Amino acid sequence: MERTLSLVLNKLLPLLLLVIHTTAYAEDGSQLWLRYTPVNKASVSGVEGKAAQVLRQYYSGGKVTLLVDRQQENEEGFRITMSDKGAIVTSSTERGLLYGAFALLRGETGYQKPFFKYRILNHWDNLDGSIERGYAGKSIFWNDYLTFDSHRLEDYAKANASIGINGVVLNNVNASPKILSSTYLQKVSEIADILRPWGIRVYLSVNFASPMALDKLKTADPLDTKVQQWWKEKTKEIYQLIPDFGGFLVKANSEGQPGPFDYGRSHAEGANMLAEALAPHQGIVMWRSFVYGAKHKGEDRVKQAVSEFAELDGQFLPNVILQSKNGPLDFQPREPYAPIFDQMRNTPQMAELQITQEYLGQSKHLVYLAPMWKEFFGFVHPSRLQGIAGVANIGDNTNWCGHHFSQANWYAFGRLAWNPTLSSEQIAWEWLSQTFDMSHADMQWNQEKGRLLDMMLRSREACVDYMMPLGLHHIFKFDHHMGPEPDGFKAEYPIEWCPVYYHKADSVGIGFNRSSSGTNATAQYREPYHTLYDNISTCPERYLLWFHHVPWDYRMRSGRSLWEELQYHYQQGVDEVDDFLRIWKEARPYIDPQRWQEVDDLLHFQQQDAREWQRVCMGYFKTFIH
Repeated sequence: MERTLSLVLNKLLPLLLLVIHTTAYAEDGSQLWLRYTPVNKASVSGVEGKAAQVLRQYYSGGKVTLLVDRQQENEEGFRITMSDKGAIVTSSTERGLLYGAFALLRGETGYQKPFFKYRILNHWDNLDGSIERGYAGKSIFWNDYLTFDSHRLEDYAKANASIGINGVVLNNVNASPKILSSTYLQKVSEIADILRPWGIRVYLSVNFASPMALDKLKTADPLDTKVQQWWKEKTKEIYQLIPDFGGFLVKANSEGQPGPFDYGRSHAEGANMLAEALAPHQGIVMWRSFVYGAKHKGEDRVKQAVSEFAELDGQFLPNVILQSKNGPLDFQPREPYAPIFDQMRNTPQMAELQITQEYLGQSKHLVYLAPMWKEFFGFVHPSRLQGIAGVANIGDNTNWCGHHFSQANWYAFGRLAWNPTLSSEQIAWEWLSQTFDMSHADMQWNQEKGRLLDMMLRSREACVDYMMPLGLHHIFKFDHHMGPEPDGFKAEYPIEWCPVYYHKADSVGIGFNRSSSGTNATAQYREPYHTLYDNISTCPERYLLWFHHVPWDYRMRSGRSLWEELQYHYQQGVDEVDDFLRIWKEARPYIDPQRWQEVDDLLHFQQQDAREWQRVCMGYFKTFIH
């Protein structure tokens, strides 16, 4: 009996040790990039607050002194100096000290200040807890019971503070009027109390018809004095609860949302009414330019934002900021920059980027988005913007973002909002080093990390290749924007929602003619891009099918025909994902088992999805070639 038990134990012991080892090093992604080793004994003197709390818990570099110096030029900026007596972090505000504390933990020194004043996450969270274009679970703010996990919100706030995000919009741009009811405003106040110590202001998306929905006014006409007074009183109520409330985000007269057009008024008249209510409290209005099918129905969809807003340039009050998507259509894997940034020269603007990968594989594909955003900044210089907003990819999933590598996009958004001159490589390396380093410090791990970096930097271009190369766009399955449906056409939907409207494949060729011989969308761009894009021979091939209907036998710069070039790109995208799987497999010894397996599973899904895109799209387009 004893000998049998001994044999069983001898066989089980290695398995038990493996279980113990795996449990000890298991990771679920909940710590994000904040995987500091607690020391809980750092010597921190000076100003008490969240900065001191963070450093006392995690800083292992010796003594730190936190000083407030009101002479600093930027209230969010900070300076870190090192001496034999330790580190000194100086700022004019506690918020600046907090940003400095996280910079010190990253090993940074010197003076820094944020480039953008407004660095905001837009949460498309509904009050029932669902999230529009959310792929990581339910809302961390809202549910039917009007409860939230304060510890979760504290962790959320800390993560945002670590990358310099200073504002959050708590609800969907397709806003329910209920958000402005007293019951919900009380909850907004409670959330604001948790976020405030971490340097974060709250904003709300508002429904333009709220006066009618909440208090049964007969109209929401922005020139009606009763409507104006309603907004002033509601805004005053908000600031009594939340003295540092940031302001309103508005989606109006777009995709069924109410707005000033319902009363024959302009966007400027609608936005200015809200701006007047917010101005005494130093609040802002972020008015979205994502408008189509209203005033200019039937026009090329990518032209409609400029058509709607260009004539209003200079008519908005100073505390109105026009918020526009980076591209003129709808967060596609690749778009040319939105020409509205060229046209609105006398109106403050901010760019809206999408972190949540609605059209880039959602939280199932590994697609690092910093290269896409850097591409945008190559055309629209950050100095022309008041700020940037990011449509968040955050939910109540344990790992926050659904895909472990999707966390890198949240991180990258914050870092670029703080400093848009940072390179995609630097940001990815920072994130990898903080997220996966664990106890590995050998040369082999650094080599593997370099391969992971390379994979991240290649991933966006790979996605473009296997989804929509050479300027193809909006050929997704309509209902959920996941997977290919180039033949999609639903009679009950507007034509500008259908893929065939965009690729226009026929026996001659493929692509949307937006040149001067087509819809003339190229005319909305400043030079040299107007002329560059208008000529098929000078148009960059990455945008070719966006701006031109191109014959199948058109000779590309590679020497291949257009049809052969499409085949090449779709295959290249599939090959890249195959290589990502190889890289990830080689990194297995250096990644904890849980996160390695979860990412591996999703990479296999991405591989199958890439092959489906190739098979479906090439099979469909081939039918047009004779």
